[in-house]
Amino acid sequence: MIEKNDIICATTDAIGTNGEGVIRHEGVTFFVPACLPGEKVRFKVLKVKGNVGYGKVEEVLTPAEERVREKCPVFMRCGGCCLQHLDYPAQLAHKTQVVKDALRKIGGLQIDVPTTIKSDMPYGYRNKLQIPVGVDREGKNVVGFYAEHSHRIVPVTSCAIHPQWAEKLIAIVKRYMTECAVRGYDEENKKGALRHIVAREIGGKYIVTLVSAKRELPNLPYLIGLLSEEFKEFSLYVNFNDADTNVIFGKEFQLVHGMGFFEAEEQGIRYEAGPVTFLQVNENVRTKLYKDALKTVCKDGDEVVIDAYSGGGLLTAMIAKSVKRVYGIELEPEASKCADSLKVKNGLENMTNICGYVEEKLPEVLKKEKGEKLRLILDPPRAGIARSVLKALLESGIPSLTIISCNPATLARDLGILTGKLIENENGELVKNPAYEGVATGETLTGYYAVESVQPYDMFPQTKHVETLVCLARKA
Repeated sequence: MIEKNDIICATTDAIGTNGEGVIRHEGVTFFVPACLPGEKVRFKVLKVKGNVGYGKVEEVLTPAEERVREKCPVFMRCGGCCLQHLDYPAQLAHKTQVVKDALRKIGGLQIDVPTTIKSDMPYGYRNKLQIPVGVDREGKNVVGFYAEHSHRIVPVTSCAIHPQWAEKLIAIVKRYMTECAVRGYDEENKKGALRHIVAREIGGKYIVTLVSAKRELPNLPYLIGLLSEEFKEFSLYVNFNDADTNVIFGKEFQLVHGMGFFEAEEQGIRYEAGPVTFLQVNENVRTKLYKDALKTVCKDGDEVVIDAYSGGGLLTAMIAKSVKRVYGIELEPEASKCADSLKVKNGLENMTNICGYVEEKLPEVLKKEKGEKLRLILDPPRAGIARSVLKALLESGIPSLTIISCNPATLARDLGILTGKLIENENGELVKNPAYEGVATGETLTGYYAVESVQPYDMFPQTKHVETLVCLARKA
């Protein structure tokens, strides 16, 4: 019988969806991080429950050809880049398989998935830094990233997937905290001030936000002076958040330096963003993704398009340049305000921005707009598309849907509903649709959607995450 702390030598069978090695040994399936398929490893058992176990690799006895030396000194201690030990072509192949497996296992969809489109920058690609601040066991300030499945902060001075400006910013804030006696926030006793540093680079300019459990931080002019030495143009906010939740931002933002919003240009569209405006973190892959997404909704220039979960309106504006009219629906007021400004800056009279929940506002637009030229594009959060929105889509008769997803699992669930593979039972639970029994593979029931194409994009190299673009057509 296998028990905790046992040492086992075995061969890794596969990589799991979370980037861990999958090892099957004596009837137990172990999940062991930093192991690659085909590798013989020696690992320590951390936990066993039934036929599932978890382990920690002690030694890689026979490395796989795809194994490379990781660049980060806190690899496997930080909960972020779980694939740094896997060479980049193999990462792309793995993410392709993750999408394919999710569609099959969750959505019941047997679909050929092409190779994930690469990022031209496998490292240093992120335009956004979001890093927690706290105290260690000795009560000293610590800035770093959370360890996997915990709020224990692993201290860092830099990060391989962030540009060099992030390293400079971390050093500046740490110096400010030391010299101005600013305490990191202690989640256990609810004392201290600084909780997070959040920063975004927009066209060579920076928006820095300090999230604090106290409304006032000492000697901010000194911090502004330090930032001015490294960053030519920046804005500084203080966000107040004393709530005992995992939500990073509170509702109160105080602008203490700079313009607050910055402007940039993408594919001929001048746009602006603030501290909470959603923008894809990898600009190189974002350009590839948006160009392909535009092709799915912009055909002959006579389309009417709805862009749901539209963020700051960048994609909405790109669509507006090539269609009859477009609606952008976004919940975050700041982002919707940015979209309104973007509309004016670019002279897009055919662009309408709506602030509110997609599940509330989309049905209102669908009552107004109908016809064969109507198109819908959705870019939902990781939780996926709201069930009420999916029901509205099935009832709407929209001939074409485009979905941009950052979560293969919720994407597969949503596609299962849209294609009719999954339906709700009397308890509201999703089950296989019995109407599909005996239906040939690839056939779609009338009134549902057929998946026309699936394309993953590596928006997040070195991590387990993958972005996917899906096109669907209604079965009349």
